[in-house]
Amino acid sequence: MPRVRQFDEQEVLNKAMELFWKKGYHATSMDDLVKFAGINRASLYGIFGGKKELFNKALEHYRSTNNNVLQRFLSQQTQVKAGLRNLFYHLIEESLADKDCKGCFVVNTTTELIPGDEELETRLKNNQEAIQKTFYNFLLQGAETGEVSEDKDLKAIANLLYTFFNGFRVISKISDDAQDLRTSVDTILLLLD
Repeated sequence: MPRVRQFDEQEVLNKAMELFWKKGYHATSMDDLVKFAGINRASLYGIFGGKKELFNKALEHYRSTNNNVLQRFLSQQTQVKAGLRNLFYHLIEESLADKDCKGCFVVNTTTELIPGDEELETRLKNNQEAIQKTFYNFLLQGAETGEVSEDKDLKAIANLLYTFFNGFRVISKISDDAQDLRTSVDTILLLLD
């Protein structure tokens, strides 16, 4: 008779994601994962494969979840500039509430593992393109309604917003001055005037 699983795979994946996000790939051992996830080593290997496979699944889960949240958030905004301000101000609150100062799992992974992993680099570039496209499509809505001037280079602004979005997550790991962070947001949004 086959064994019945005594754990929730999604919960284990969430815990692995949290640990990799907090400690990074190299600093997280399989023993750490076993203890933090609360399952035995054989189950962890049997369901998720080795450490690298589990890391890849955790990163994809984070990436997919966050991209969906970003798209959903922006789709609920009625104005482009106010919507972007709302997004970044929300990130400020979220970052300041994170006592572990984890920043962004994708950014952390990029700085820790790239260059050196071509497959991962391709996945991270695909993530970059997806987020840039999300920003571009949001800006395009503003151009279509007249909120953003037609003479603006929306692709360049979308790329800059992506860079700011990621740089912002790095700076928020060391800055706890919400007003300074808000001022940075307000300054970059002047590009849309």
